[in-house]
Amino acid sequence: MVFAAPNQALARAEEVLGSDPSPLHASVAHQVIGIWQRDWGDMRIALDHLRRARDLAARAESADREADVLAALGVALVHAGRTRQGLAALERGVEVGSGHTRARVLFRRAYASWVLGHHRAALEDVRRAVPVLRQADDVIWTARALTLRATVHLALGAVERADADFTAAEALWDTTGQEHDKADAVESRGLAAYRSGNIPAALRLLDEAQERYAKLGTPTFMLNIRRCEVLMAAGLAPEALAEADAAIGVLDEIGGQSTRKAELLLAAARAARLAGDAHTAIARADMAVRLFAGQRRTWWETHARLVLIEARVAAGRGSGRLVADAAAVADRLASFGAPAAPEASLLAGRIALGLGWREDAQRHLEVAARSRHSGPPLARMTGWAAQALWARAMGSDRRVLEACRRGLDVLDDHRTTLGASELRARATAQGAELAGLAARASLASGGPRRLLVWSERWRATVLSAPPTRPPADPELLSGLTAFREIAARAEAARMEGRPVPTLEREQRRLEREIRSRTLHMRGDAPGDGYRFDPRRLLERLGDDVRLVELAVLDGRVQVLLCAQGRVRRFEGGLLADAEREAEHVQAGLRRLAHPGAEARLPVVEAAGRRLEELLLGPAAAQLGSGPVVVVPPGRLHRVPWALLPSLRERVFSVSPSASSWLRARETVPPPGGRQVLVRGPGLATGGAEVPELAGRHGSATVLEYDDARVPRVLAELDGAALAHIAAHGTFRADSPLFSALRMADGPLIVHDFERLDRSPYRIILSCCDTARFASVGADELLGLVTALLPLGTAGVVACSAPVNDEAVVPLMLTLHKGLSTGASMAEALRDARASLPGDSVHQATGWAFSAFGAA
Repeated sequence: MVFAAPNQALARAEEVLGSDPSPLHASVAHQVIGIWQRDWGDMRIALDHLRRARDLAARAESADREADVLAALGVALVHAGRTRQGLAALERGVEVGSGHTRARVLFRRAYASWVLGHHRAALEDVRRAVPVLRQADDVIWTARALTLRATVHLALGAVERADADFTAAEALWDTTGQEHDKADAVESRGLAAYRSGNIPAALRLLDEAQERYAKLGTPTFMLNIRRCEVLMAAGLAPEALAEADAAIGVLDEIGGQSTRKAELLLAAARAARLAGDAHTAIARADMAVRLFAGQRRTWWETHARLVLIEARVAAGRGSGRLVADAAAVADRLASFGAPAAPEASLLAGRIALGLGWREDAQRHLEVAARSRHSGPPLARMTGWAAQALWARAMGSDRRVLEACRRGLDVLDDHRTTLGASELRARATAQGAELAGLAARASLASGGPRRLLVWSERWRATVLSAPPTRPPADPELLSGLTAFREIAARAEAARMEGRPVPTLEREQRRLEREIRSRTLHMRGDAPGDGYRFDPRRLLERLGDDVRLVELAVLDGRVQVLLCAQGRVRRFEGGLLADAEREAEHVQAGLRRLAHPGAEARLPVVEAAGRRLEELLLGPAAAQLGSGPVVVVPPGRLHRVPWALLPSLRERVFSVSPSASSWLRARETVPPPGGRQVLVRGPGLATGGAEVPELAGRHGSATVLEYDDARVPRVLAELDGAALAHIAAHGTFRADSPLFSALRMADGPLIVHDFERLDRSPYRIILSCCDTARFASVGADELLGLVTALLPLGTAGVVACSAPVNDEAVVPLMLTLHKGLSTGASMAEALRDARASLPGDSVHQATGWAFSAFGAA
């Protein structure tokens, strides 16, 4: 019962002990309590009960009973970090037991070997146990043995063998009532999905296992470790770090397994390193190394040493000693057959290159490069990165570019398996090094045009295809409705000054559920094979339009000016300086949104001039007199481009990439020219432009008051030619896809827009913060505008800063007037800015809005 209904088994065992049992029965009861405490409670209590169970078995003179208890005690001792004693107890159990019982002991010894990282010993014991268990028709223990064998196969990188064993075990579990073991089987399938590169399936299976464990009321430390692995592979390292640290806290509170604590520390170290927190990574990895060493777990200790070396390098501590340490770790991992061995060789080669040790670098990088043709996507990425690094050291730009192309193709294929736009965006971080290597090599060998191609190769890739839509998922739709209702109630309570902790907790819970379901979605379409063609771009630009793409190389802005059939390169300032200046400008615009800040206007204008010098440099004087398209990197999304002197009185638009501008330019408007005007609640002006616009556009659909509810708004927006939404906007830096527009029944979030079959061809968002984004991955943006662009929207007008609601009204009215005469969004916005009064409030309002896309 202890693995079918753990808490009931514990209660029954305590009843047995209260009924003056025989030594044999008391031994069983103490063993059950010991197993429960071992796996879900206090290890000290577990060891006490298991030792008493062993002594009572000896008194009962039952060799098989004693062997069974010794096996449970041996596993507990290993988990407590007393490896030598644990292995001795297991060895004694194998000697004492016979037949069927001995096979069960062999299984437990195999499990202990897996925990210790002795994978070949584990496979040998399972090989001996399975035939005996099958012959005894012991379904439960046979299924356990097959599950363990599959898990060991995964640790050795044998995914196909693992799949076969998991499938066989699952068929057996379906015939039993072992609910904990069934949950463990689902968890193991999640691990197998992750190792085969299917991140959405892994997240879905691990969440299902979590639900099963929750019904049993048992902690899930192994599940936490596996979730951390998958979250890191999905680019969600900060979440993995938080989960690992929280699990460590719970484990410490209950006095749980020392082995699990070491594994959680290793997961936390990896997550901290990937999250860019090298010092936390060093602290966690160092602690993990010491715990693993004390537990005599060499396989695990070696993996922890790899992370420790990586973290030290990230903290700027590269040295000859670290080359030797990384090489030793690589050799040891290779001797274990561990899939992480190429990663260690790549690390050794990278450090050696930094020190100028070419022979050492070549040796290690050639070993790492062998992984480029087989294995899961990230392992192949490691191999191509090694190939590219050595090619750069050899001075072969051609081979660098080839290796980078092949590596990024692997990552492209991996990203197409991800249905959620968030995962696709975050996954690009894994290709950042290859993209950077290629950009440097392309500039050196091919000039500005080749640099443009590589700048586009890994920029705003999430916009290249719409996210997978789950319109038929009733649970997701139900969750979105419940979230909207709770969020609306919380907002109403806050406006009344009432505390809302209960509502906020429920809102966070619903957000987690919605996000979880979207992350489970698998990509439903392979890549279309699109490759950016600079000739096609230059043809579409013609003689008048100039496209300015800002690339970043080694921290400095490179300005690629595309116009009149050629690409020219100019050098701007440091990216870090531009980011700081953009933040100062944002602060200035916030001040200018309120009357009485006129004295700040010259300061903000001066900051705009400095921004132009940093971002455009000499290219500012080469923009001609025609329209301009600005393609900034993700980290410069906060720049109010209309403030730059050379753009202030010009027709210009912003695009996340040249490719997305081309797609927007070639997007055909929907037939019918349907227009939708939406007015949300609580606006300072009451959305004053909407009634006047409704008068101008007599055929427009107007949604306001109770009509402005999310389901109705989405239905009308779908396939519209022009939509204007006047509603409070909120940007969520912590969870950008929950950025929202406030409707009558609650927030309209990015996840809602992603359910549209086709978003409006043109859309105007007239309120604050609608053009704010989160910069993630290599060069990706998550936010409201970027959710619309892949769904059929060709042009957006939105705002990147808080603005004065009253000053927005004349801007919007003039903007629509321009659109009604056939002007583009960028042309109409330029004219609308020019028509505003010259006071600081109106000027700042005009500067805060930008046109995105090409409509």
